[in-house]
Amino acid sequence: MTPPPPLTALADLQPQLASAGFAVLDASALSRWTGAASADLKALASFWDDLPPDTHLRDGGRYRRRRHSCFAVQSGQVVQVPHRAHWQPVEYNALHGGFERWFEPMAPAMAQAPAFAALLQALAACATALRPGVARWFAEAHPFRIDCTDGIGRPTPEGAHRDGVDLVAVVLVARHNVKGAETRVFDARSPQGMRFTLTEPWSVLLLDDERVIHESTPIQPLDPAQPAWRDTLVLTLRQQGFQGPGA
Repeated sequence: MTPPPPLTALADLQPQLASAGFAVLDASALSRWTGAASADLKALASFWDDLPPDTHLRDGGRYRRRRHSCFAVQSGQVVQVPHRAHWQPVEYNALHGGFERWFEPMAPAMAQAPAFAALLQALAACATALRPGVARWFAEAHPFRIDCTDGIGRPTPEGAHRDGVDLVAVVLVARHNVKGAETRVFDARSPQGMRFTLTEPWSVLLLDDERVIHESTPIQPLDPAQPAWRDTLVLTLRQQGFQGPGA
């Protein structure tokens, strides 16, 4: 049986990230950390019911739906930037790297929600604690739904990877009729690692992307006769601008 996530006390968040390169907050700690009411965070979940299919999957799958938007965070202010493509180098994503991927932007009501801004503000403060002296953070937001349309869904079809950023947050929004999605976090410089499964909605895994690599195992339905999906919000922060072909 997969172990439960190794939860981090909110007071220990920064020391845990500094020592291990990752931390997990439960839903209560996430609410206290961001200052967003639990009900306001949970209210964001309705936006996952309107995600377009990902048309860029190179494994031929139909199991991923998503949107994508970009933001700048500076001095506690969150500003949405003009819509742009998502791009990663092949060094970080061998399957989907090296080309521009255009996705529909997040719904304006979600992008402008105070609870969403609070998430980005807390992440920016956390990233600055990891990288002192950085004043402006470039954030990308990816609401994902992985379903079992093809019988199996792959949260990370590229396998164990880094994202080429400074800080990654994987927020579990919902699990419905699924098994699997075991999270695996490995030290990027050694074979040491941990595995666990996020099950609580609005718990979050935080990753120092320079220090660890991560992946999630495929999902399958508990009841094959019923719809099955896993919803996450992946947020990344980078100090040197958004990734792009010339960046």
